[in-house]
Amino acid sequence: MSDGELRAYSLVELAVERVRREILSGRTEPGERLVEEQLTRQLGISRAPLREAMRLLAQQGLVEHIPRRGARVATLSADDVRELYEVRDVLERHAVAAMPVAPDLTGLRAALEVMRKATEAGDRLELANAHRRFHTEVVALGGNRQLADLYGSVLVRIQLYMAVNMRREAEAARAEDGVLRHERLFAAVEEGDTAAVLEALSAHGARTYLS
Repeated sequence: MSDGELRAYSLVELAVERVRREILSGRTEPGERLVEEQLTRQLGISRAPLREAMRLLAQQGLVEHIPRRGARVATLSADDVRELYEVRDVLERHAVAAMPVAPDLTGLRAALEVMRKATEAGDRLELANAHRRFHTEVVALGGNRQLADLYGSVLVRIQLYMAVNMRREAEAARAEDGVLRHERLFAAVEEGDTAAVLEALSAHGARTYLS
C-alpha cells in the first residue's frame, strides 16, 4: 500500500470513528440527515473518504442512503424495532437457560468494569459499547455459537436505538443506575441461579425502545 493509499485509508477510518461516535453517543436521532458538506468541513477531509466511510457505516446498520437526498442516520419502523427487541429478549433467555454450571465469567466481568469506568468518565460511546459487550457475553455463556451470531446480528440492527434509549434513560435517572442493574445481573449469573438471572433480565429496564 502506497503512502497515498495509506493516508486515504486512515482518513476513512477517522471518518468512520467520528461519525459512529456521534451516532452511538445518542446525540443524533434515527432519520436525522447527514449533510456531506457539513461533515467534510467538521472532519477536515474530502468527499471521497467521507463517502467510503458512509458506505462502511451503512454496512454496520448505522447509516442509510436515500436516492437524490443523500445519507441519514438509519431508521427502522416501530414494528421492526419492537420485534427486534422481542427477538433479543427471547435469545437472551434461551442462552441463560442453557448456561453451564460455573461458567467462565472473565469476559462478563471485564465488560462490567469497562461500564463502570465509562460511567465515571461520562463517555457515552464507550458506555454503549460496554452495554452491548456485556449482553453479548451473557449470551455467549449459553455455548451456542449460532445463537450468539444471530444475537450479534440483532444488536447490529438495533444498536442505534439502544444508544438513544440510554441517552433518554440518563436524562431521567442517575448515571450509576445502569451499572447497578448490570451488577445485579452479574451477581445472579455468578451465583448460577437461572431463575434469578431471568428475573434480573425482566427488571433490567430498556427492554423496549423508549419512543
